[in-house]
Amino acid sequence: MNPSLTLDAAATPTAPALTLRPWCAEDVAALVDAYRDPDLRRWTTTPIEGTDQGLRWVRDQEQAWAAGTRFAFAVLEKALDAEPPRLVGNVVLKGAGSGGPSAEVGYWTAAPARGRGVAPRALEALTAWAFDTFRTEGLNRLELLHQVDNPASCRVAEKSGYTFDSTLPAAPPSYPRDGHLHVRHAAA
Repeated sequence: MNPSLTLDAAATPTAPALTLRPWCAEDVAALVDAYRDPDLRRWTTTPIEGTDQGLRWVRDQEQAWAAGTRFAFAVLEKALDAEPPRLVGNVVLKGAGSGGPSAEVGYWTAAPARGRGVAPRALEALTAWAFDTFRTEGLNRLELLHQVDNPASCRVAEKSGYTFDSTLPAAPPSYPRDGHLHVRHAAA
């Protein structure tokens, strides 16, 4: 898998274009800043409270990418002026390199970018890439899971073509509440 891969999501009338690329050490400061948001920390399982934890997390993403077990992309919003792109989120594909028929997707959006369609556009780009890249290995189903008390994730799933499948029981401590399973199948 190409760790220099980039994916794009086109601009909309109300939001700039997005670029998705593998995480790198230059993202650590923006990652730590994004994790200062209590809402983000509420929905994620890995705490990132400083530069050391942020760098460790990025290195873990790089290693998983190299192993072909997890493909995490930093989501960057192209600035309208001469400023460098801003980190606005994360999307991830888990378990696709195993050759099985299904894999899992996940995402988060940084607080300043919420409500502008970042997550659905980034998830759509990831979904298309996943099916294009891993279909020959048998991938035909992507699963998206979130806690039942996260209605924003339900909306993102639905906007991105992931249909509600079932409610899953809580599995503490990692998943303290029931969850929703949404599914998207590869186009025929």
